[in-house]
Amino acid sequence: MSFDQIADWFSLNSNLLINATWETIYMVGAAGLVGFIVGIPLGVILHTSKKGGLLENTRLNKALGAVVNIGRSVPFLVLMVAIIPVTKLLVGTFIGTTAAIVPLTIGAIPFVARLIEGALIEVPSGLVEAAQSMGATPLQIIHKVLLPEAMPTIINSVTITLVTLVSYSAMAGTVGGGGLGDVAIRYGFHRYDVTIMAVTVAMLIILVQIIQTIGDAVVRRVDHR
Repeated sequence: MSFDQIADWFSLNSNLLINATWETIYMVGAAGLVGFIVGIPLGVILHTSKKGGLLENTRLNKALGAVVNIGRSVPFLVLMVAIIPVTKLLVGTFIGTTAAIVPLTIGAIPFVARLIEGALIEVPSGLVEAAQSMGATPLQIIHKVLLPEAMPTIINSVTITLVTLVSYSAMAGTVGGGGLGDVAIRYGFHRYDVTIMAVTVAMLIILVQIIQTIGDAVVRRVDHR
């Protein structure tokens, strides 16, 4: 393709690609926000309720662990189809960008919970024991010791989750979820347009690189070890 042909192609498809990019950012941002709001406390509960934990409750731990494991084991495409009634109940439809946020959020919550649990496990037990010896309550230890000490790993977990949600949002395009995945399927695959397929893939890669770069920068900033 000549430079003029490339310029003409982008002028014809720029609005489509820009809108799809914003739809992807909207889906990932909304699902990530809700996923973190629910998943981070859930991960803290999983860590503190285990045997020998600050708030030991093995029954609760096993029950929550089973739910989280089930949520993580269901493939995302299957999850989207399985919860169509729930999605329709919550947003009135199961097609479109807003509807895709529901399965994205449900898929993100158990993923975040396990990552946060793993981040908290890395905190040296000596720090917790020192805080306990000074009379700190379990909630104070969680707030003042566990979460601050695990913050670099937590930020890295947030980055991993957002990158995963970008790939999930692309899968949502296969069932009319909107975003870059939807453009790749409808305009690239169905119309056999290799160019638009390649451009959407490139834009997804760029989006992932931006998220990873920002995440790495934040980790370096908060890591004082």
